[in-house]
Amino acid sequence: MDACIEAALAYGYPVAWFAPTYKYLADVWRDMKESLLPYTTRSDSTERRIELVGGGVVDMWTLDGGEAGRGRKYRRVVIDEAALVPDLANVWTAAIRPTLTDLAGDAFFLSTPRGRNDFWGLYQQGIDPLQDEWRCWQMPTRTNPFISLDEIEAARHDLPERVFQQEYLAEFLEDSAVFRGIREAATARPQRWGMDELDTQGPRHEYIIGVDWGKYEDYSVFAVIDATTSELCRLDRSNHIEYQLQLERLKQLVSSFSARQVIAESNSIGDPLAEQLRRAGVPLQEFTTTNRSKQELIEALMLALEQGKIKILNDPVLIAELQAFEATRLPGGGLRYAAPEGYHDDCVMALALAWSDAGRRVDRKPLQVQRTRTVR
Repeated sequence: MDACIEAALAYGYPVAWFAPTYKYLADVWRDMKESLLPYTTRSDSTERRIELVGGGVVDMWTLDGGEAGRGRKYRRVVIDEAALVPDLANVWTAAIRPTLTDLAGDAFFLSTPRGRNDFWGLYQQGIDPLQDEWRCWQMPTRTNPFISLDEIEAARHDLPERVFQQEYLAEFLEDSAVFRGIREAATARPQRWGMDELDTQGPRHEYIIGVDWGKYEDYSVFAVIDATTSELCRLDRSNHIEYQLQLERLKQLVSSFSARQVIAESNSIGDPLAEQLRRAGVPLQEFTTTNRSKQELIEALMLALEQGKIKILNDPVLIAELQAFEATRLPGGGLRYAAPEGYHDDCVMALALAWSDAGRRVDRKPLQVQRTRTVR
């Protein structure tokens, strides 16, 4: 409310507050009217509109109709209890987002989590470092200085664990995740280059790189697995980069880790890129993606996570993709594994491709050798 009042009163901008229904809007409307009363030139309870000295305007809308805000222009908007808004992604892109264009406005989405819905999807843009126009914050109840820790602990004992996690810890729960044990597996150590350069006495480390190509809408992801320790040790993710530069980055990664194998999709754009890699001497294994081969790939990774055979980096984008990944039953009875519509699975696919080869090596006892080469 303070952020809206500042924009409207101090700078004379139009702002708007959106809520799922009038029930969620009523208290805010009352408090906003009271706070702005000394500066109000006109207030309309039917339109829920407050006009201020200096030209600022505060509009309040409910989102139960889906058309709220159309045709207006705002400098700032707030979408309250966003997780309860039906079809939030479409409401945002089709109705609310256009209202910010004229004044280069900003938006705040506030809510208690409600599983992996559209609010969760917007939150993922905030944790993605490549989405530089988005930010996200997670504020569990204990960050509120006006609620005692004793009361929070009492609620912990009284409520089911999942309810407490959602309502008090502000956690997005994995309602129907394909992958299990994601958080437990997120303990891998990142490596900038191969351990052979650091450890001259231990077992020889074997590195496998999984490649999922992308350029504009999708991302290119290179996932490096240390097959000796069963850890994802490097994740390189980018988009809007020309393929030639992507190839150079991949070749540098292969060199840095002395990678034993690169597993890359050969479908579509992957085939011409694979030809260039072979000419450069990269140890390449091509993977042809069909529904059946993708199912086998994903289910091998599912099993590895459930059985604790693989450790992954605590990377927020990777974890978000794993949590969102879903299985859809096809008419013929089979399964189709993919990210939900509008989301990405590039990190998941690169990880699964790398594990398809690394997993076979993990089951073998590593060869113990004495180092003889000089570390430069």
